[in-house]
Amino acid sequence: MTDDISLSGDYASDRRAKAHRAWKSAETIKRLSDRLIGIGPFGLGVDGVLAWVPGAGLVYGIGAGALLVAHGFLAGASAATLARMTAYLVVDNLSDTIPVAGWAFDTLFPAHLMAAKALQKDIEARHGLPEDVAAERARKKRGLFGRGKGR
Repeated sequence: MTDDISLSGDYASDRRAKAHRAWKSAETIKRLSDRLIGIGPFGLGVDGVLAWVPGAGLVYGIGAGALLVAHGFLAGASAATLARMTAYLVVDNLSDTIPVAGWAFDTLFPAHLMAAKALQKDIEARHGLPEDVAAERARKKRGLFGRGKGR
């Protein structure tokens, strides 16, 4: 009987660990796809560059998008989050089928970034931030000299 209790505790911690791995994978995919180079609010990544290579942008977009959605599913993201992610990715990948104008749209539309952020917000709401990310954000919040505001 005690094994059942420990299994449920292990299940919860395993679920949280999977969700945090998905959060980190989403971070990698969004940076690689849409923010390798950031200029203010705009970014350019592999997805935007490959959009101009017929077929390659579509293959990359579908592959990276499928990976994001799979991570979302394995992390236990809500159906609404998965649907929103899929909608962003479908619009992005459909634009790849239209020469020039669609490629330009794909270059400027950060679908992978938006889908990844949706997944990350869902994970944060259910499981919190990964510990190392939370620690890094807290460190940055303290400022350059490690002091909080008002000290």
